[in-house]
Amino acid sequence: MRESYQRAKVGYIVALRKWSHTSILNPESDRFLAVSQIEKPVIVIPGDDPAQIAGSPQLERLRNYGRVVLYDTRPADHAEQVLRAREADCLINSRSSVKWPAEVLQQLSRLKMITVCGIGTDSFDLQTVRQMGITLCNLPGRTAKVVAEHAFGLMLAAAKRAAFHTLELKAGRWPGLQNMTLAGKTLGVIGAGPIAAEMARLANALGMRVIAWTFHPTPERAAKLNVTFREFDELLRESDVVSLHLPLTPQSRQLLGEKELRMMKPGSLLINTARGAVVDEMALVEVLHNGHLAGAAIDVYSKEPLPADHPILSCAQVVLTPHCADQTPEGVELLNSGVVENVIAFLEGRPINVVVAGK
Repeated sequence: MRESYQRAKVGYIVALRKWSHTSILNPESDRFLAVSQIEKPVIVIPGDDPAQIAGSPQLERLRNYGRVVLYDTRPADHAEQVLRAREADCLINSRSSVKWPAEVLQQLSRLKMITVCGIGTDSFDLQTVRQMGITLCNLPGRTAKVVAEHAFGLMLAAAKRAAFHTLELKAGRWPGLQNMTLAGKTLGVIGAGPIAAEMARLANALGMRVIAWTFHPTPERAAKLNVTFREFDELLRESDVVSLHLPLTPQSRQLLGEKELRMMKPGSLLINTARGAVVDEMALVEVLHNGHLAGAAIDVYSKEPLPADHPILSCAQVVLTPHCADQTPEGVELLNSGVVENVIAFLEGRPINVVVAGK
């Protein structure tokens, strides 16, 4: 018993607030983990900051399946990531800002299952996940309406220069800069998933003409989105607004570089609620400063949290939000219930929403 206790004490080092529904591992406490509990699967939430699932009643559903260990701060470095996750059987990556490169994953010999708290899986080295035989799950389309509503709101805010006018008024100025009317204009949607479909529906309701591009266009997808597919270059040249709705993959990384941004219609807008690295951010700053684009509205960045000295902050015609497109009470609940369902399904031997099938 003493030897098992010592192994557990070495294996678990945690500094957390105490959640009544979450097992707390504290090596310094007299009420340390009972040895009988070690046999249960360990479910680790390694960096829930800002809080996503902490305090959620959804965590109660996991108590019969394993021990939940939640960290309410981001790990400071890779060494701390390994320390937090090395005993995990299942990993809930509630924040995509916590990245998992090969050198970290390869030290997690017990890890059998990962779920991300959304659609994107770009926080993980997928090749290493496959090589290790780990099952990786996501939440496809679960918050599509929530995210599309945010993207639609960003488009309106950029078109009406809401952030710019607010800052001007706060500075005591009364600007005379004109805004953009969206009704009758063309929206170019890049992507063809559930979020893109909902964005197209909202834009159609506003009276916009919607065209789209995807890596894999089909007549069935065009009919489902109620759009006309265009060639990529054609979409950039025709659109008054370009809105990005696709995952970050090797194909989509830097999809909009300097050449593509200059190809966009003069005076158009760019909306990005996909991933920051889909766009060359420095090239975007340049076309905003020189006036080729009228504005941009962005929720995602290549580095998050956004550094205080990032050049995009020097642009006047931007609307910026902190990767919060799905962060409404309804959206958070949908995500939290989704990751819990993914873990339970895996532990019951019926994995769902599988992106990478484990051994």
